[in-house]
Amino acid sequence: MANFGGPTLLKRTLGLQEDRYSQYIGPTTDFEPSLINLSPFDPQDESLLARGTLRKVSEHDTFLMLPDSTTYGHEHQYDDTDGIQQLVAPFGRQLIDLYFEVVHPAFPILQKNVFYEKYERNYREFSPPLLAAVYILAINWWDYSEELSKSQRPNVRGLERLVRSSLADAMWRPKLSTVQAGLLLSQRPEGDQWAPTAQLVAVAQELGLHLDCTHWKIPPWEKGLRKRLAWALYMQDKWGALVHGRPSHIFSSNWVVQPLAPNDFPESDMDDQDPEVKLDVERGRTLFVQMVYLTQVLAEILETFYTLEAMQNVSNAGQQGTHLVLGMAKPIQLKLKEWYAALPAVIRMDSSFQSGNVASTRLSSIGYLHLAYFATEITLHRRIIRSLEAESQTVDPYIQHICRSAAKARLISAMDFVNRLTPQHLRSFWYFASKTNFALIGTFGSLLWATSPGREEADWYRRRLGEYRWTLSVSSKPGESKGLTEFAMGMLDISTGLLKKLPEKPELSRSGSAIEFDPGRRPSILSMGMGSALGEFSGMGSADISSIQSPESPINSSDEDYDTFVPNAGMASMGD
Repeated sequence: MANFGGPTLLKRTLGLQEDRYSQYIGPTTDFEPSLINLSPFDPQDESLLARGTLRKVSEHDTFLMLPDSTTYGHEHQYDDTDGIQQLVAPFGRQLIDLYFEVVHPAFPILQKNVFYEKYERNYREFSPPLLAAVYILAINWWDYSEELSKSQRPNVRGLERLVRSSLADAMWRPKLSTVQAGLLLSQRPEGDQWAPTAQLVAVAQELGLHLDCTHWKIPPWEKGLRKRLAWALYMQDKWGALVHGRPSHIFSSNWVVQPLAPNDFPESDMDDQDPEVKLDVERGRTLFVQMVYLTQVLAEILETFYTLEAMQNVSNAGQQGTHLVLGMAKPIQLKLKEWYAALPAVIRMDSSFQSGNVASTRLSSIGYLHLAYFATEITLHRRIIRSLEAESQTVDPYIQHICRSAAKARLISAMDFVNRLTPQHLRSFWYFASKTNFALIGTFGSLLWATSPGREEADWYRRRLGEYRWTLSVSSKPGESKGLTEFAMGMLDISTGLLKKLPEKPELSRSGSAIEFDPGRRPSILSMGMGSALGEFSGMGSADISSIQSPESPINSSDEDYDTFVPNAGMASMGD
């Protein structure tokens, strides 16, 4: 294991010093940047002033280093750490091992070797909320450990009380560990709330996580850790904005963090001789990076369609609103298609994963990425369907048919994906947004049901949603991510309950919602200038409603990757 020099080397870090915290000096504060260079800096790039110590990390970036000892709550930090350790004794080390086995590979925001070195040296070196957050998350997999499952679980409520108070104290002396603790606590089954995300973004800006640290004079491993933390925070903000329906706190104009590279992940994580562990690490890193890429597409969707200004622009477009939406959606749809096509094999949910290359007892978190992909697709198509509904009397039936067929193809693929999840997936670590992403599939189906033009199509969605609820209920067994799908079931019950208040749909002909098209209709669409906007949506391989089999019949997904994903141990078989 690499030696990080203990407290001595940690003193050369910017955001993990034991007795000092840092504040980024921005361009509009009472510190004039052009005067900072007049201050005499020592060989450690520090300069002592009356207000604190300046730490210059690059030509343009300077921080103010301040002592922890003067901040609120510092005097009982060790008492908090001792209290946390007592609550988990004698299982502390086993819980940390469990955390790094299950959570860390898929969510690598800690520096594993540094964490273990500090723990072996003295657990009091940890920030109390970070230590508690690791324990709280790990306890979710208590029964996964054969040894731990024989003992009584620690007092989680006691840990949660201590973590709330100690995290509030840590906000007065923010460090990278403060952001780590906040992000980990947000991954708990009931831990996601919007207001704390705003606090975390503010703390991260204090620490300069929104900046490019590539050329800073800090240890190389801290640069990698900062980038991983920054992108984890970016994801927390964007997915939080989606699931809570709130404006994002992070804007591209004030975000210059560079893309993640292989050397941003610690090589020591790959030192394990077990090939399965190495595969888990490789898969986890790829998963994390791809989730960042997907989140950037989601951010574009939120910015393009769901800001107050964007929604008003569509409203102001009147009868051209759908045209405007489709025109903006096409390039984003292409990005999603390219992202999906380029997914590395190690995180594809195909039959090779079930072929025995991975031991059946090993958990896999790749499900959260694929679920997030479907949630992103759904978020795009929800906007299209809403625009169609708002202009249902003026939009050409051909456009409605193409858009609704594409939306239906997404819904079928998403439901099939959920049906094919195995216990290996369900019992693993799931990203915080996943429980809402499961619910969004049902919400999208409810929207398509509500906007169906005829009774036949509405009945088809009703049956599919009934099947989806059964699938969710199968996965809701104790010990199999019960909370993960229970939320989606509850939301689906609310949606379908509201749908009962819909007026009776008219009974259409055998063709259902499919339009009997005049051969001249498509050229007329092209002449309207909408052919290019529809191009990406017309090639989805989705048949019209009348040709779809009943929900009880097997339906192939429209995504090739899922055609080869064998559901031999999926949720459908778990109900037998």
